[in-house]
Amino acid sequence: MPHSAAQPGSTRADWKNTILAGLANYIDAGSIVAGGVALALWMEAYKLSASFVGVIAALGPNAISAGLGAMIGGRLCDAFGRKKIYQYDMLFYAFGMGWLVFAVSPWMIVLGFFLVGLAVGADIPASWSLIAEIAPERERGKHSGVAQVLWYLGPVVVLGLFLIVAPLGLLGARLVFAHLAILAVALTFLRSSMHESSHWLEAQAAEKTVSAAQRTGLRDLLKPRYIGGMAFLTGMYLFWNLWAGTNGFFFPYILRTVGAQTQATSVMIQMLSFTAGMLSIAFIFMPLADKVNQRMLFAASAIIQIVGMALLAIFPLTLPVAIIHVLMMAIGQGFGAQSFFQLWSSELFPTLLRSTAQGVMFAVVRISLGFWSFFVPVLTATGFHTLAWILTGFLVISGAVGMIWAPRNEGKTLDELEARLR
Repeated sequence: MPHSAAQPGSTRADWKNTILAGLANYIDAGSIVAGGVALALWMEAYKLSASFVGVIAALGPNAISAGLGAMIGGRLCDAFGRKKIYQYDMLFYAFGMGWLVFAVSPWMIVLGFFLVGLAVGADIPASWSLIAEIAPERERGKHSGVAQVLWYLGPVVVLGLFLIVAPLGLLGARLVFAHLAILAVALTFLRSSMHESSHWLEAQAAEKTVSAAQRTGLRDLLKPRYIGGMAFLTGMYLFWNLWAGTNGFFFPYILRTVGAQTQATSVMIQMLSFTAGMLSIAFIFMPLADKVNQRMLFAASAIIQIVGMALLAIFPLTLPVAIIHVLMMAIGQGFGAQSFFQLWSSELFPTLLRSTAQGVMFAVVRISLGFWSFFVPVLTATGFHTLAWILTGFLVISGAVGMIWAPRNEGKTLDELEARLR
């Protein structure tokens, strides 16, 4: 029987489960932005070089460690269930965050970020798969949008806390990291009441009725119908993420060093960006993603972001230019690549390969971003306009890939989409 076929819409329980699963996004983005804001404080306290800043960014939750965590966690999620991963890895996250709370030397910062990234990476495919599988049919976009709102809410809360504790310097940064650790522990207990995905349970039961040679395995990802989806999604999301990751981690640093803005001003501009992004998701992506032409919706978002990024390449980085830039980027990305990657990566693969495929793609993207992060501080120091043109080019490539190969899955149930893959 098709899952949730008779459901008229989302219930309170549906929204509760989506929020509990989607809080992985809050923690992921909160960790990245907290590190980005604390970066300037760490540079002053520990006299960090530009190359060491690149190491912190490359190994942290924005990049390599998150990629490794996603690859490992995604496979375990398909093999042993979503619940085992999304419930307990938050304790590991809290352990890693503890190193940042009590860091007294640069190596502790690197270790803490690496451990946090592993936990965040493992949680992403588990939570994204779960959201798609528990959402009422034909409302996956709406529920995926909730997770993306939480992705933006994390930075807004983190940045607001940094504004409040700014006079405390490094102590303030430790308090912000502590809030993320406490939330992770609380989330562990809140998620304990959630049930395993019925899609996964039924798929696992079906596997037991076939021979060992017919069972789903990693080798199946090499089949043309899955390779094509992975290539499309990885290409679209990778080039967008090269921009987004650079922006998320380094924009406060760029504003202070290139734009000569104060720490408080740079934090407020970041808050404006994420708030606008949440509004874009809530009023554009969530109402439309399940109903309109997804390819055209993606194209509109890509064009807005390309124009917004080109502003920094063409004009000096003044405060008015920065504000126009962040508003255009936030509105465009709210219903763009990040939201659609979560949605499409849940739709283009069968249940027992869903998290594995997401983990592999997420790993390729975040590890690539990690290597790119080594060069960003140096590029910023030698000429920001060059960096801005490179980032604009990344958005052009991402937009072109998405506009050409985006699927048309609006209005289709997960069962209908999975039937196509057989």
